[in-house]
Amino acid sequence: MVRYILAGAGLALALAACSPGQSANASAQAPAAAQAARHPVSGLEVIDLTIDRGGRRLPFRVEVADTPEAQARGLMFRTALGDNEGMIFPSDAPEPRSFWMKNTPLSLDIIFIGPDGRILNIAANTVPYSLDSVQSKGAASAVLELRAGRAAALGIVAGDKVSY
Repeated sequence: MVRYILAGAGLALALAACSPGQSANASAQAPAAAQAARHPVSGLEVIDLTIDRGGRRLPFRVEVADTPEAQARGLMFRTALGDNEGMIFPSDAPEPRSFWMKNTPLSLDIIFIGPDGRILNIAANTVPYSLDSVQSKGAASAVLELRAGRAAALGIVAGDKVSY
């Protein structure tokens, strides 16, 4: 008898879950699921970025450092970065950009991107914890950081097109 009562209660719950009122609530929750992905360490939005390398599209998932605080912190204190992960630092207006490796234990490839979306220059295999300035060769509209050696391994060079 108890089994039938529990089965009936389960059926009632299942039917309630399918009711129009529940359906409206599920629709209200759909936009929350559509929200941008967030990185588990930085909490920054994660977006798709591609580099067009002579007709070959190289996909990445990158964190967006789009506030002064996020840009100042960057990848400081991070100890891991996946093969197809990185961080993008967009500028409000194209300007000469300069980065350093203070408090950054990972060696990085720092890729400076011009206003046309093309790579200006790459500071490859930067020195962890270095206070030396690494600079763009011209006005950059964004800077992309990848794990050291990725640009060379993938054949990424100045002039390649970056889209995000």
